[in-house]
Amino acid sequence: MTLRSAPDHYIGIDVGTGSARACIIDTTGDIKALASENIKLWQPASYGGTHYEQSTTDIWNAICLCVRSVLATSSIPPTSIRGIGFDATCSLAVFTHDTDAPVPVTGPDFTNDGNDRNVILWLDHRPLAEAEAINATGHPLLKYVGGKMSVEMEIPKVLWLKNNMPEELWERCKFYDLADALTHIATGEETRSFCSAVCKQGFVPVGVDGSVKGWQQDFLENIGLGDLVENDFRKMGGVNGVSGNFLSAGELVGGLCEKAAKELGLPAGIAIGSGVIDAYAGWIGTVGAKVKLSRDHLDESAAPNDVSQAFTRLASVAGTSTCHLAMSREPVFVPGVWGPYRDVLIPDFWMAEGGQSATGELIKHMLETHAAYDETVKEAEAAGKNIYDYLNDHLRHLKEETKAPSISYLGRHFFFYGDLWGNRSPIADPNMRGAIIGMSSDKSKDGMVLLYYSTMEFIALQTRQIIEAMNKAGHSILSIFMSGSQCQNEILMDLIATACDMPVLIPRYVNAAVVHGAAMLGAKAASADKDGKTEPLWDIMDRMSKPGKVVWSSGDPAEKKLLDTKYEVFLDQCRTQQEYRKKIDEALKGSTLEGVN
Repeated sequence: MTLRSAPDHYIGIDVGTGSARACIIDTTGDIKALASENIKLWQPASYGGTHYEQSTTDIWNAICLCVRSVLATSSIPPTSIRGIGFDATCSLAVFTHDTDAPVPVTGPDFTNDGNDRNVILWLDHRPLAEAEAINATGHPLLKYVGGKMSVEMEIPKVLWLKNNMPEELWERCKFYDLADALTHIATGEETRSFCSAVCKQGFVPVGVDGSVKGWQQDFLENIGLGDLVENDFRKMGGVNGVSGNFLSAGELVGGLCEKAAKELGLPAGIAIGSGVIDAYAGWIGTVGAKVKLSRDHLDESAAPNDVSQAFTRLASVAGTSTCHLAMSREPVFVPGVWGPYRDVLIPDFWMAEGGQSATGELIKHMLETHAAYDETVKEAEAAGKNIYDYLNDHLRHLKEETKAPSISYLGRHFFFYGDLWGNRSPIADPNMRGAIIGMSSDKSKDGMVLLYYSTMEFIALQTRQIIEAMNKAGHSILSIFMSGSQCQNEILMDLIATACDMPVLIPRYVNAAVVHGAAMLGAKAASADKDGKTEPLWDIMDRMSKPGKVVWSSGDPAEKKLLDTKYEVFLDQCRTQQEYRKKIDEALKGSTLEGVN
C-alpha cells in the first residue's frame, strides 16, 4: 500500500492590539482552524495614560499557544505546514544588538521589571514633542507620509527614546517594527520588510526622489538621530543589498529556526514570509475576492479580477482604529493621508494609507462613559445578546415606535464629532478633539442609543471625508472592502454604504480576514524556487480569497439627503474647531497664559 502525503497547508499569525491569532489554511485558502490568545498591555500610571507598552516575550508566548492550538484542533500534521506569514500592529520593538535581549522602554529608569516590556504600542502618544520637531524640519521625505509624520509612527518614538534613555543603553539598541521582530524571532535573520520600513520608519525606496540607500542620512541627522547613520544604519536593519536585506510582502526571509520550531511545535526549516503591518494583511485578505459588482464599480478596461481592479477598491480594516488602504500604479499624493509607499505589498506598486485613530475604541468609550451603560449591559446579557446587537435592536424598535422614516432620522438634530484621540486623516492634527451639538439631560437608555448611533454616523461621515480627499487627489475608489470586528455591525455597514454612496463588501471570514491575509504571505514564501523567486502575491490572493456579501446604499433619497446635510455639518464642525483653537491661541499671544498646558 502506498501512503499518500498530507496536502500542503500554511499558517497565518496576526498580532493585534489586544490579542494574537493564528489560522491554518489549505491550498484553496479555506481556513481549517483558528485560535486566539490575549496579550498583555501596560499603561504606566506615572504618565497619565498616554504610554502604552507590550512585550515581544509575552506576544511570542501567545503566538506559540495559538499555533499549537490550531494544529491540535485541526489534526493537521505539522509536517504538512509549508509556510508561515506574520502581521502585527505598527509598534516599535527594541532589542540589544549585542545579546539580542529585549530592551525595556519604560521611563524614567528603563529597568526590566521582569516582563520584558520592550514594545511601544502604535497607540502610544508619548513623542508628541518629537513629532512636532520632526515636522518642523519640512524635510522632503515628509511628503511620503501625508505631509506630516504622525506621533503613531516609529521614528518619533525612537527619538523619544534617544532623548530619555541612558546613553549607554541607547548605544546598545536596535529597532524593529513588531512584524519584523517576529520574523526575526522565527528565523534569527535581520531581514526587514519594506512595509514596515517605508510606511512607519521614514525609509524611501531606492530610486524614489533620488534615494540611494533608502534611509535618508540628512533627515536623521537633522532631527537628532545621527546615531542611526553609524555602521551603515545597523540599528535600523542596514542598507538593502549591502549590509541588510529588505523584502516586499511574503517574500522569503528564511527557514524557521530550531529554537522557534520547538516552541511552536513545528519542524524547523518551514518558509517564513516577510511580514506586514496588520492593516495591510487586511488588504491582502479582502480586496482579491471575486465579487459581483456593477460596471459603475469596476474598471471596465481590465478583466474582472485583474490586479488593476485593486485600484478601485478601498480596504477598510476596522478594529480599535480603522485604516483605509488603496493601491495605485503611480504615486498619488494626498494631504493628510500617509504615503504613497512603493514596494510595500507588490513591487513597483504604490499604497496610500488613510485612517481614523479610534473607531471601535470610540464606540466603546462613548458607551462605557454613559450613565445608562451598566444597566443596559445587564439587559443585553439577559437577552443573550452582546451590547452592540442589543442597541441595534433598540434603534430599530425606536424607529418603529416613533414611526420614523429611517434610523438616521432619529439622530437628525444630534451632531457628534468624535476625534477624541486626534485626527489621523485627512486633517492630520493630533490636537483635534470631540464635540457635541444637541446634547440633552437624558441619562436613559434611549439617550445612550442616540449617542451610539451618532458615533457610528460620525465614523461613516469621516470615512466619506477620507475617500473624497483620496479621490480628489487622483485615486479612483469605487467600493469599500471591509475587514475587522466592525463588519458584524449591520447598522454601521449600512451607514457607511449610504453615506459614501458605494458598495461595502463584507468578507466571508468576518472575524479572520486579517489573519487569513497573513496566511497568504506564508503561501507566497513557500512558493520560493531555488533562486528565491516567489509566486506573485495578487495571483495567490486571486486563488485564495473568498467572496463575501455586498451591502448597498439604502437607495432612499430622503435618507441620502439627510446624510448629505449631516456631512456638511460634520465638515463645519471639523473646520470651526480648528478656527476656535487658533482664535484662542492668538488671543493669548504675549500673555502669561501663552504656552501653558
